[in-house]
Amino acid sequence: MNNSATNLDRLHDLALPPEISWWPLAPGWIVLLALAALLLAWALDRSWKNWRSNAYRRAALAALPSAADAAAVAELLRRTALAIAPRDVVAPLSGHAWLDWLATRSPAALSDSIRSQLTTGVYAKASTPADLKSLRDFAAQWIRTHRI
Repeated sequence: MNNSATNLDRLHDLALPPEISWWPLAPGWIVLLALAALLLAWALDRSWKNWRSNAYRRAALAALPSAADAAAVAELLRRTALAIAPRDVVAPLSGHAWLDWLATRSPAALSDSIRSQLTTGVYAKASTPADLKSLRDFAAQWIRTHRI
């Protein structure tokens, strides 16, 4: 029995191999990281172009609260439309043709009160605050959601 105790005393810990490092990466990981970098660069470029192409929307929405009457809102809508469409298409439109052009590019319906404010309201005396608010709300929605 004494012999077995000495055999256990002579045992040593196992020698473990060194841990595998993460670097250098395998070629598959390098390709995957390169594709991820390209995808990120493409997404950043696309979002930058989208942000720049909507600068006219941000400027129009910033100018909308300072529009004091229906004529100012109508002018702002016209300037916004001129930013997205050719001048020879938008500039000659007036009256119902102008309103139909606005309505076809907006997901929101153009109500009769807004139609009357945009046609005759620009020549009449100041609108009531409630009418002007509804016109501003329509203009803000049109500026945010219109499609070319």
